[in-house]
Amino acid sequence: MDPLNPHCQQLAAPSYLNFILSILILFGILISYLPQHYRIISLRSSFGISPYFVLLGTTSATNGFANILVLPRSARDVSCCKEINGLACFAGILGILQVGVQTLCFWACLALFVIYFPRATSPVSTVTTPESSSKDSPTYRSALIVTAICLLHALVVLIISIAFAVRRPESLQAWANFLGVFAAILSSIQYFPQIYTTFRLRCVGSLSIPTMCIQTPGSLVWAGSLAARLGTEGWSTWGVYVVTACLQGTLLIMAVYFEYFGPKKKESHHHDNEAPDGSLEEEEEDRAHADHHRQATEETPLLEND
Repeated sequence: MDPLNPHCQQLAAPSYLNFILSILILFGILISYLPQHYRIISLRSSFGISPYFVLLGTTSATNGFANILVLPRSARDVSCCKEINGLACFAGILGILQVGVQTLCFWACLALFVIYFPRATSPVSTVTTPESSSKDSPTYRSALIVTAICLLHALVVLIISIAFAVRRPESLQAWANFLGVFAAILSSIQYFPQIYTTFRLRCVGSLSIPTMCIQTPGSLVWAGSLAARLGTEGWSTWGVYVVTACLQGTLLIMAVYFEYFGPKKKESHHHDNEAPDGSLEEEEEDRAHADHHRQATEETPLLEND
């Protein structure tokens, strides 16, 4: 039997502490997205989620997954599975599985965002904030455009990656670095539209605070695990999650403030204390006023021509 090369020898004796931590991170990634998926499904609305946040987040996740797939270090890890036992092989590719699960979960967010996009009147958008009917609000067409761009981007990345692997395998490291840097840039930009949307609406909407509470510190732990696995050579992979954690923490602080301490929360609490019996009538009156305003906006030009 031929002796193992140094890289495969290192994988053949994995650190059990890092292995257990990687398993926990893998399940943590999956669990962290479940509250967000559940909130959109339970509300039957994706109100309050910026389409630009979804677009940049999905393309960033796609780039991150492509980055770790084409990384020469990942190829060496996978090739060692022919020479080492199953447990060591599984431990060696856990980093790829983690990024793959994260990408799949974000694509699920994209699907739910489109399926439950408020197309007309939505109970969440009407009751929570009448501003959702303004001309500045995204339309269902914009949600479809976001989906088309994400699919086209994934196809282009796939084709280019295959071309590099077949024609220029020596350039895969440079292509992986480009994907990682591009993912970091998109990941950095993605939170600004969502921060702006949340600040403008002064409410959380369909965003899940539990998801952000899990993911913000979890991204830092995940980055540390990937850094220990990939080393400085994989800085373009784990650096994405350091940037993400910082910006997501900013959004989390804003969401918690608007949900529990914001002006609308205080105003709602004030009305509940002063007039508990009339709260239902006030809510129905606000809803009727919002519907009347929406109808007037759509029909006024026709009435003026009569």
